[in-house]
Amino acid sequence: MFDRLDDLLIRYEELMEELGSPEVASDTNRFRKLMKEQSDLAPIVEAYKEYKKAKQDVEDSLALLDEESDEEMREMAKEELNAAKKRIEELEQELKILLLPKDPNDEKNVIVEIRAGAGGDEAALFASELYRMYVRFAERNRWKTELVSVSENGIGGFKEVVFMITGQGAYSKMKYESGVHRVQRVPETESGGRIHTSTATVAVMPEAEDVDVVIDDKDIRIDVMRASGNGGQCDSAVRLTHIPTGIVIYSQTEKSQLQNKEKAFRLLRSKLYDLELEKRQNEEAAERRSQIGTGDRSEKIRTYNFPQGRVTEHRIKLTLYKIDSIMDGDLYEIIDSLIAADQAAKLAKMNEGI
Repeated sequence: MFDRLDDLLIRYEELMEELGSPEVASDTNRFRKLMKEQSDLAPIVEAYKEYKKAKQDVEDSLALLDEESDEEMREMAKEELNAAKKRIEELEQELKILLLPKDPNDEKNVIVEIRAGAGGDEAALFASELYRMYVRFAERNRWKTELVSVSENGIGGFKEVVFMITGQGAYSKMKYESGVHRVQRVPETESGGRIHTSTATVAVMPEAEDVDVVIDDKDIRIDVMRASGNGGQCDSAVRLTHIPTGIVIYSQTEKSQLQNKEKAFRLLRSKLYDLELEKRQNEEAAERRSQIGTGDRSEKIRTYNFPQGRVTEHRIKLTLYKIDSIMDGDLYEIIDSLIAADQAAKLAKMNEGI
C-alpha cells in the first residue's frame, strides 16, 4: 500500500508542475483532464502527508522520552505519542478506503424509473411519494431534476415515472436506491382501518454518454404520438423501440418533438448501458462482487412503516424512527450508512486477498 502511495505522491507533484506550465494552460482539453486527475488524487495525497507527519510525531515523542528526565515533559511526550499512534490507525483505515477501486460511473448523472408494484392504487400513490422524496433529496444536494415520462392513475398516483437527476456525484449516492421499496400503512380508501402492504420498484441507471453506447439507426423505430400538454393535444410525444432488445421508451413531457426525441435517446442509451453493466457484473465471480450496491432489482431493500413511524433498511439492518423527514428527502443517514457498509465489505474482501 505504501509503495503505491509513494508513487501517487510523485504523480501528484508531477501534475502540479504540468498544470503550472503555459503549454498545458493553453490546451483546454488537456488542462481539464489533468485537473480532474489532480482533484481525484488530492484527498489521498493530503491524508498520506498527514500520515507521514503522524509517523514523524511518534519518532519525535519516542526520542524525547529517551532524552528527557523531567517528569512533566515526559508526561507531555507520552500524551503526544498516544495521540499520534491513534491518528496513525485512523489514517491507515482512511487511506485504505481512499485506495479502493472507484466506480467509474460515480460522477455520472442518473436516470431513475419508479414503477408501482403490488397494491393497486395504494402502490401508485406510494410511487408518487417516492418520486417526491427523491426530488427533495436532489434539491438538498443542489442537483437538478427533469421529468421524462409519467403515467398517472387518476387519483394522484403514478403507475410509472421516469426522471433524470443531474449533478456531481449523483450516481455515487443514488445507486443504492435500486430495488423493491415496501410501504405498510392504512390507505385512505380503507374504511376498516386495516394496514395494507404495497410495493414500488426503483431502478437507478447512470446516464450514458455517446461514447459509452453506439446506437445503430437501423435498430430503432421512431413513432410520433399525440400527447396532452398544457396547450391541449399535440403531436410531440415520441416513442422509440429498440428492435434488438425490445426496449420501448416513451417521452412526452416537452412541447417540442425534438426535445422529447432527445430525452428518449438519452434514456435509451442509459438503458442499454445499464444492461451491459448488469451483464458484466453477472460475469464476475461472486466473491468479487460488492455485497451492497446497485443490487438485484427484485430484492426487497427497504420498508416504510407509517403506523410505527419507522423506516427499515434491510440490507444493513438499520431502523430509523423518522419517517416524515425521510419522506421529505432526508436520506443522508441511510445512504451514508450504506456507503460505509459497502466500503467495509470491499475492505474485508481486499484483506482476504492479501
